[in-house]
Amino acid sequence: MFRGGNLGAGARIVRDPAKARVLASPLVVTSIRAHGRAEREPLFARYRPLDGVFDEIFTPSGKARRGLADVVRRLDALGERELKLRQRLADGAFLRAGITFRVYGDTRGVDKIFPFDLIPRAVSAQRWEALERGLEQRVYALNRFLEDIYGPQRILADGVVPREIVLGSKGYLPALRGVRPPGGVYVHVAGIDLVRAPNGELLVLEDNVRTPSGVSYVLENRLVMKRVFPQLFAQARVRPVDNYPVRLRESLRSLSRPDARLVVLTPGQYNSAYFEHSFLARRMGTDLVQGSDLFVHDDRVYVKTTRGPERVDVIYRRIDDEYVDPTVFRPESLLGVPGLVGAYAKGNVVLANALGNGCADDKAVYPFVPAIVRYYTGEDAILGQVPTFVCADPTSREHVLAHLGSMVVKAVDASGGYGMLFGPSASKKQCREFAARLRANGRGYVAQPVVELSTCPTWTPRGPAPRRVDLRPYVVTGSSTWVLPGGLTRVALEEGSYVVNSSQGGGSKDTWVMAEDGAEDPEAAE
Repeated sequence: MFRGGNLGAGARIVRDPAKARVLASPLVVTSIRAHGRAEREPLFARYRPLDGVFDEIFTPSGKARRGLADVVRRLDALGERELKLRQRLADGAFLRAGITFRVYGDTRGVDKIFPFDLIPRAVSAQRWEALERGLEQRVYALNRFLEDIYGPQRILADGVVPREIVLGSKGYLPALRGVRPPGGVYVHVAGIDLVRAPNGELLVLEDNVRTPSGVSYVLENRLVMKRVFPQLFAQARVRPVDNYPVRLRESLRSLSRPDARLVVLTPGQYNSAYFEHSFLARRMGTDLVQGSDLFVHDDRVYVKTTRGPERVDVIYRRIDDEYVDPTVFRPESLLGVPGLVGAYAKGNVVLANALGNGCADDKAVYPFVPAIVRYYTGEDAILGQVPTFVCADPTSREHVLAHLGSMVVKAVDASGGYGMLFGPSASKKQCREFAARLRANGRGYVAQPVVELSTCPTWTPRGPAPRRVDLRPYVVTGSSTWVLPGGLTRVALEEGSYVVNSSQGGGSKDTWVMAEDGAEDPEAAE
């Protein structure tokens, strides 16, 4: 049984590969045909966007947004009864295929169906094109930033980013200064978390440039959608995501020799993201290995096979920096490969993502990314971001302490919802505890005002209703940069909730990027 999946704090995905064929079964389509078209009322006939909140599909007047009229008409034609049937079929497909999730520490030990909503999040071709440019610009700048801080450190000498913020980051690895990875690429895979403000502007919430997870669920979601909406997909002109594993494989190999051998390095089956590790290795047609399967000789990496040792050129690693090489970092680590850093420093192996990337997605560095973009590109950042207070600064810290009840406070090196205080719903005791932490370790925290997430129509027992969403697009960089047309849309399934983590009542949606924008309603707007 495969285990894994970092959909949110404490969540685990369990997928039985022996049942995976269920997703390809024609029974899903046959069942749909047998029950078709009894409901004539349009699917969105009673849908109403929330006041003062940006809706991803509809304008405040209830018209489809620019570029989305065709897909709304096709979904409308299904009606509520048909969508309800297809939602049950999708849930059944996930259950029979073993795609469920488990929360760490859940004493009930109950596997739950992977929370998936059938109403897609659709993005117009025009809107996606603008987002793509912003993502490419941001990842390019972060790559150059990492190259600089592990090299001449010009940006620090010029005072663009405070030296103490960067060099004081837990993600900065001084031992790697002077080591330049093949091709100068540090961020091979980026997962940039985005939210949309009430005015419609997409804002970067945080950068994930170490080992971003979740793309396997993008591909699984699309597979299920194709099975339950075969005709809709044939008509709707949605850009494909299925080629991600091939694009990732070829992008990583482009930084090495033409016949480069690629492996996926996993901590093992008990890691929370093991499902994704095994899924990507299988889809890329590469070996899934653990540290004990590899060894280093003469600064070159080899994998043990039944035919004897074979050279490894590229390692897509899913192990944190401090565990990859016990001779350089944690000596007690049994997950890594002794001598791996030496082979990497000699340029004999590509590590994706590069070691030391953690300082680029340190939340205390995040407020300076617009300045980083200007420094390395000479352009203003295309993508905006959320105002952020770095609590290492005494003035900012005092402001945060005075407004703790209206802030979201985050630990700079945490993820998945850990180390966070959501002020509006926090108890007085929790606020007191976080206030003490901020006073004791200001460098360890940042704070942001609460962001009003956009909504998207989501299926509920009472029909489609607005629920809040975020988005994680994936950016792949090798000899060139490519943005997956779509990404992981997470949705807060509970009414009024801002929590999109599956372990706390959230789920996910398929993200449809339209290949072209269809006919427009004259009242449609961005």
